[in-house]
Amino acid sequence: MSSLPDDFDPGESRPTERAPAVVPVPIRVTFNRLELNRILNLYGRMVADGDWCDYAIDFFKDRAVFSVFRRASEVPIYRIEKDPRLARKQGAYSVISASGLVLRRGHELDRVLLVIDRKLALV
Repeated sequence: MSSLPDDFDPGESRPTERAPAVVPVPIRVTFNRLELNRILNLYGRMVADGDWCDYAIDFFKDRAVFSVFRRASEVPIYRIEKDPRLARKQGAYSVISASGLVLRRGHELDRVLLVIDRKLALV
């Protein structure tokens, strides 16, 4: 006995069901926990000194950017960027000023942040 319905016509074409196309999620560059901790520690000290007021974090396909503002309505005074494409060449981390000038670039975040991290000095 057949399990086909009585009105089944083998010549009739039926649409086949397809699995939905899986669209790959674009991989974004992010700061890891240690990097973000180091940046936020510096940010907290500068806010306590009254130098900085606001920040923004952007994660793009090719880079991650931590922008620092003196006031919320201004352009960022510094941008701390992580670009993994430059990791083998000049270093993945860079600090960029408001005018677009790269102040320092390197392989280690701590050394790159020294350009804007002012330590207390005895006079």
